[in-house]
Formats: sequence, structure tokens, C-alpha cells
Amino acid sequence: MMPLDTGDQAPDFTLAGAGGETISLAALKGRKAVLYFYPKDDTSGCTLEAQGFNALGPDFAAADAFVIGVSPDSVKSHDKFRAKYGLTFPLASDEGKAMLEAYGVWVEKSMYGRKYMGVERTTLLLDREGRIARIWPKVKVPGHAEEVLAAARALP
Repeated sequence: MMPLDTGDQAPDFTLAGAGGETISLAALKGRKAVLYFYPKDDTSGCTLEAQGFNALGPDFAAADAFVIGVSPDSVKSHDKFRAKYGLTFPLASDEGKAMLEAYGVWVEKSMYGRKYMGVERTTLLLDREGRIARIWPKVKVPGHAEEVLAAARALP
């Protein structure tokens, strides 16, 4: 599969979300969207990233940008994660990994010499037509939510 690039139409998706909601690309039409892909609920880096986006929730709303976190965790896991940290934005569950693969973030990783498949921490900013305006690959968490917010504000 060809990797996604800025200007590309974001691949369509419909996923189950925490709290019983359904999250889809079609429902975001006309709004800017931040899709951030993270490896696992309730782990240190993922928790810090979620808290960063959550703290800036009103600022993202003022920029008319909708934030969605996506991981292969179950809806039940997402429900617990949202409740534990008071997260106010949706978390989408992609247990089948179809969306993660379509977006090119389900990749071979290596830790302590062991290879395994996992989510490469990546964020995409989509414009109001569902096109990819910006991609942040291999995200480093500190300051990331602020950088994404600045880009969302700059996007018409």
C-alpha cells in the first residue's frame, strides 16, 4: 500500500467508540479533524498525549477542530481510560486494525531486539473536505498537542 501524503483524501472509516458512540469520517465532513493514533490505553506516553489533547479541548473546539484518538484497544478499555482521566473527546476502537492499516500506522516495531506489530504514534490533521492537511509521524509527546492546535488554527 502507498503511504498517505498531504493532499490525499483520508481513507474512510466507521468505528465503535467509547460510550457506545459510532465514529466515522463522513460525520466529520465540514469540520477540521485531528486523528491521533496511539499504541495503548493507560500507558505513560499515551496517557500524557491524551491529557495534552484533553487540556486543549476548548481551544480545539474554538478552532472548529474535532479530536479523535484511535488505538487497537477495545471499547471497554477506552471507556475505562476515558473515565479514569476525564477525557472529553472520542476514542475509536480499531480492534480489527483495518483503519490502522489503511492509514499506514500499523507497522513492524522493535523493542529489545524483538520484532512485533504495533501502532506508530502518528497524528493527522484533516481539512473540512476530509483531505490530509498535515501528518506528524513518529510523534514525540511533549508539546505535540500544542503544535497540532497551532496547525489547526492556521487551517481555514
